[in-house]
Amino acid sequence: MDYTQLLLFVTNVLFVVSLGWYLITNLQWYNYSLNRVISKHHKPWWHLFYFIFPFMVYYGMYSLGWASFFSIYFYFAALPALFVWHKKLDKPLVLTWRVRRFLILLIFLTLFQNFLCTVKGACEVYGVFMPLLVATLGSMLVEKFLFLSFMKEAKRKLKNMNELKIVAITGSYGKTSIKNFVYQILRHHTATYMTPRSVNTLAGIVKDINIDLPSDTKIYICEAGARQKGDIYEIAQLLNHHVAVVGKIGPAHIEYFKSLENIARTKLELMQSKNLEKAFIHVSATKETHEKVEFFGSDIKNLEANLEGLKFTLELNEENVAFETSVLGNFQAMNIEVAVKVALYLGMKTQEIQKAVKGLESVEHRLQRIDAGGKIILDDGFNGNLDGMKEGINLCSMHKGRKVIVTPGLVESSDELNLELIEAINKVFDIVIITGSLNTQLFNQHIQVDKKIMLSDKSKLTQILGQFTASGDVVLFANDAPNFI
Repeated sequence: MDYTQLLLFVTNVLFVVSLGWYLITNLQWYNYSLNRVISKHHKPWWHLFYFIFPFMVYYGMYSLGWASFFSIYFYFAALPALFVWHKKLDKPLVLTWRVRRFLILLIFLTLFQNFLCTVKGACEVYGVFMPLLVATLGSMLVEKFLFLSFMKEAKRKLKNMNELKIVAITGSYGKTSIKNFVYQILRHHTATYMTPRSVNTLAGIVKDINIDLPSDTKIYICEAGARQKGDIYEIAQLLNHHVAVVGKIGPAHIEYFKSLENIARTKLELMQSKNLEKAFIHVSATKETHEKVEFFGSDIKNLEANLEGLKFTLELNEENVAFETSVLGNFQAMNIEVAVKVALYLGMKTQEIQKAVKGLESVEHRLQRIDAGGKIILDDGFNGNLDGMKEGINLCSMHKGRKVIVTPGLVESSDELNLELIEAINKVFDIVIITGSLNTQLFNQHIQVDKKIMLSDKSKLTQILGQFTASGDVVLFANDAPNFI
């Protein structure tokens, strides 16, 4: 092999791996669904720039006999561009075992292909498409086999935990908050465990059960999410939970489900558990009565909400019971209400629950108050629905000082709802900082405040906040979407 052949060999391997890196990064963002990467990506032009165009340049230059020129293009244009793209991501690729297996398989296939071509002298150009295709399909088959094995292991573990009670929670809005509140209340009563962070997919739950669920747990609280019909049903068949909670239904992820009716039907798949004893369902999900169903969401009385917390009353066992908490947002009263009802059903006393509610901590990045540098910071970065964002805006309106909001707007939503959000923002804020490009045109056209700042690159956000905010301000971070959105 001469120097030129060696350069072409190495360049091909690095080129295939760079395309594979881009592909697996996007697959990880979109729950390893190739269909979603292709049809639901929020920045499809990335595919053209970082995948399709380099691919076409590779075969185009080789067909013209300009192989050495491709090496120049790759090392001085394509590879640096991909490197800069990766460095700017606020949600870069996580090297999980699944990702490592894909990359190892891809490198092996590319080296094997190139070695055969070199030895036999049968290839005018080293292939790119075939290693990527075989590695992607092979990785999917391997992961499917491993997943089925892990699924059996998870089911076996749950079956062997004879005293375990499982609470499964879903909904368009608030499911993570409900999960956290149920956990924070019940942990004072018995050995309780919940799925971490926003883990709510079938694969994530299976992994959580196998690796992290303590064997002495008495109550397992599990969040269930969905992007399509059948997702919740699969989780229900794994868990066969005893208590189901279906939170408020709304247009979150409407682009996947097409209608509110489809969303409600999918969330109500949580009822399909052979061990179901009790279901707490928000009034927006269904009005169909059932002997195991108790509705919630319309029984809250005397609600007071401000920047210090919440006060409200619930009727429990024909008695009005007062609750107070430092958790922010009047919509959280509804989430606390169902958490209280779940705790009552599972054997806690009312006074115990009252005490636990008073000590509730805000869920991280969900209207979490942080006091720093004389500023009040409301971190609502994980809240992506209109009702929740409007409540954050309402809380800011109670502040006497200057008001600042940092937001990309609503994601996976409609222009109509974003216009409603813009109307609420215009009434309250002095400074609006729009992050990302998803809703830039709409916000730029309709935002009418003293100071409007458009940021396509969030790396400059800290500098902008230091420049335009001061002690005495309230700063709301509303829906901190990653920059691939």
